[in-house]
Amino acid sequence: MVLFLGKAAKPEPETKSSCSLQPSATRPLHYKPKLLSLQNPPATAAKERKSMSRPSSTPSPSTSVPTPPPVEELHSGAAIDVLTGDDLRDIFRRLSLADLLRAALASHRWRRVAARCLPRAPPLLGYFFHPVNTAPPPPIEIEEPAPVHYDAVFAPLVASSPRLSLDFAPEASRFELYDCHQGLLLLQPTGSLPKSIIPRLLVLDPATRRSVLLPPPPRDTVPDDRRWRSSRFYVGSALLSRAHPSKLCFEAVCFAIDDGNPRAWVASVDNGECRWRALPRDEDMAVDFHPKWFEGRCVHAAGKMYWHICNSGRMLVLDPASLRFSYLLAPAELADHYCTYRIGETPEDGRLCILAVANSSWQLQLWVRGGEAKCSDNGWLVDKDIVHMRVVWEAVPGLPRDMAQRIFCVWPSDMDAGRTGKVFIRTFGYGRYSLHLDTGNIQRLATTDGKEYGDPICAYFLAWPPAFLAPEYY
Repeated sequence: MVLFLGKAAKPEPETKSSCSLQPSATRPLHYKPKLLSLQNPPATAAKERKSMSRPSSTPSPSTSVPTPPPVEELHSGAAIDVLTGDDLRDIFRRLSLADLLRAALASHRWRRVAARCLPRAPPLLGYFFHPVNTAPPPPIEIEEPAPVHYDAVFAPLVASSPRLSLDFAPEASRFELYDCHQGLLLLQPTGSLPKSIIPRLLVLDPATRRSVLLPPPPRDTVPDDRRWRSSRFYVGSALLSRAHPSKLCFEAVCFAIDDGNPRAWVASVDNGECRWRALPRDEDMAVDFHPKWFEGRCVHAAGKMYWHICNSGRMLVLDPASLRFSYLLAPAELADHYCTYRIGETPEDGRLCILAVANSSWQLQLWVRGGEAKCSDNGWLVDKDIVHMRVVWEAVPGLPRDMAQRIFCVWPSDMDAGRTGKVFIRTFGYGRYSLHLDTGNIQRLATTDGKEYGDPICAYFLAWPPAFLAPEYY
């Protein structure tokens, strides 16, 4: 007698076999029922039963379920390990900066390779500024209400840029932006103080979310300070240098006029500990005008620091290496006609340049340092005429047609310190704009809630290179 084991057949009563005829829970899908002869000896039958309890190692050609690969092949790192350093460099150079930094965290080997693929220039992440309400256009009221102070915010350069914030420093709401340099922000108190007093300074590192509050210089830093305090006029402060890209180790400088000569105070900060030192008055530099005509905020350009002087044909320069002051003359063509000009860096190669509006032609011009060329004007050469100001006037909605009002209400405020090829345009009551030097594209700078970008617009660069990619971390 023969039994068909794939069906629900039951053995006959006289057969006392221990073979279970229930379907096995572990039976594979390609299982084919076998015929078992009851005439076989018990050993043979047990062998047959044992073979039925194991799935077949060779699947049936009729099945549609593939055999899964071994687990060790799916998680093998051999395919990555065989890549040479040159192969990794070719891959890393095609990554965005954010992806490159993420890849550098994978292993020590990748970190070494990524360190050789970093761009030389620090990456621009975006801009910090104080939002402001758009002021009403002229005529200006005699009793104009005090402007509302809003906390500084960050506008990322592109969608992939990190969203930085100053919420880690609640005291920043009582300060305003004054300088931005080497991944640090310097802020001064919003309230007005007597000009003989040097204020406290708040320095922030938005990337590492750390802050330090610098006290004013002690009075004993200047010998016989009482003698100079009566004539002192505080002008402004700025960031001088940074010793380490990921530590609060930096130097800041305060600048004041003591009895007609400039003097600098330098704060050296090492992980929160501040030490002040006062430099002697620079008696070779005479300030023969009222110090109120100095602009408090400096401009970092071509390795030096510059302070504009209102209605003047020269600028005050501080060399960070020697801490000596000097004057730099603007082109005589601009100074003689009281033209509006701003100093900065060329977007392509970082040369010292001046952005100006020429009164004779109303052209927005770019001047560069020309050395000792015979045709230079106080060492400056006209690099190019960018655009006629009429194009800018026509792009500002609501601007009056009167030429005098147009000249009065629109002027270039700054070169973009981010070296994006743009300049910033300010107006009286008609918004804030950016103008691209090459394309002539004009774009309004406004927040999502309708406020405009305040002054200054601080280009924020990441401190470079990142500390974990320094050679000592390999």
